This record gives sequence, structure tokens and C-alpha cells, in this order.
Amino acid sequence: MHAEPDLARLAATVGDARRIQMLALLMEGRALTAKELALGAGITPATATAHLKRLLDNGLLASTSQGRHKYFRLASEHVAHLVESLMRVAPRRQPEPAQAAEPIRQARFCYDHLAGSLGTGLLALLLRKGWLVSDSSDTAAKQLELTPKGTRAFTKLGLDLAGTRARRRQFACRCLDWSERRDHLGGALGAALAEHLQAERWIERRKHSRVVAVTALGREQLAQWDLHLG
Repeated sequence: MHAEPDLARLAATVGDARRIQMLALLMEGRALTAKELALGAGITPATATAHLKRLLDNGLLASTSQGRHKYFRLASEHVAHLVESLMRVAPRRQPEPAQAAEPIRQARFCYDHLAGSLGTGLLALLLRKGWLVSDSSDTAAKQLELTPKGTRAFTKLGLDLAGTRARRRQFACRCLDWSERRDHLGGALGAALAEHLQAERWIERRKHSRVVAVTALGREQLAQWDLHLG
């Protein structure tokens, strides 16, 4: 007999303003110390310790020790999807200007894959080129399949597809973008593509931020893919 998920316990955990802020900070994809998370959430390290313990006990965070420091990160991509989903439905703090074009909306990391107009533009491009197609067996139309054409293209680009498939997570999926209201590429392939673009200096991450800047080289290379950024 399987116990039902304790949704009330989860809701109480993420419903605290300090704890949800910590989870949002970890959406950068980097591991952070308790002190860094305390500063980001605007609380003392002693208060942060209790909040972090609750997040750990509820399976939302994982921790590793290195030297004198303990680092915290999101426990899984499922937690990242939860936080991203909350961002999509959360009310805005203030009215948005019609011409809003904040850097975080243009390009950012969503856990370990690319989001914003860059991320949604990339997925639309990959689908248009026929490198990815929807999984016909997935009734929710979230899972994606790599085509033979896509396999050749990504291999030529330098992605380790065998290693990417071996990761213990879904290979390629749609992830609804909170700012664009369109899908970007998630899963192991989305993470591998983001890693590759960063390694090739097509994109650069801002320090201590999820925001991504597309380099001059990246704009040139993406234009060759027929992806032109504003």
C-alpha cells in the first residue's frame, strides 16, 4: 500500500517567504553556502540554519561538505520545475512596463538549462530545423525526441550524446518559460546544450546571477543557425 504525497507539508515548507527565496536563489544552478543563502534571503545565519534543515528534511535540497564549508543545491530537476512553475503563476510585485526587456527575460538559466527569449528561441529553432520532434507516445506532449538529423547536428557541434543520455533524468523535454509563456528546452539535452554554449564562449553568465549574456561570437554563430537576437 502506497502512502499519498503529503501536499500540506510541502505547501507549508515552500509557503514561507524566506524558504521560497532560498529556493529561488538556488535556481542559478550553483551550490551556495548557508551564509550566502542567509544574505540572499535577508536573514541571519542562525535563522537560515533552521530553514535549511526543513528544506533538507522535505527533500527539496541536497547538501555536500567541502573543507569547512557545507554547500546546498536543489535536490533535483523536479524541485527546479516546481520553483519555475510557482514563478509562472505568482502575482507580479509591480505593474510591468509594456516595453520591459530586462536581462533576466532575455536570457537566463532555469536550473541548468537556458530560459528567457534565448531559451524559447533555441527550442523553436531546433523544432523548425527538425532536430527535435515531439514524442508520439507522450500524450502530454512534453517529451521530445532527437531525430537522426539532430543527432548528426549535435554530434558535429561537439555534444556527447551518449553521455547525455546516460544521465539519470529525462533526456529532452519542454519546460514552460515563466516570462515568455512559451516552452524552452529542458532535461539532460537542454543542460548539455547550455554547458556547451558556455564552454564555447557563445554565452557568459553574470557573476552570482542566473542572467546570461550572449557574446559577439555567440550572436555570430547563432545567426548562422538562423537565430537572430534582438
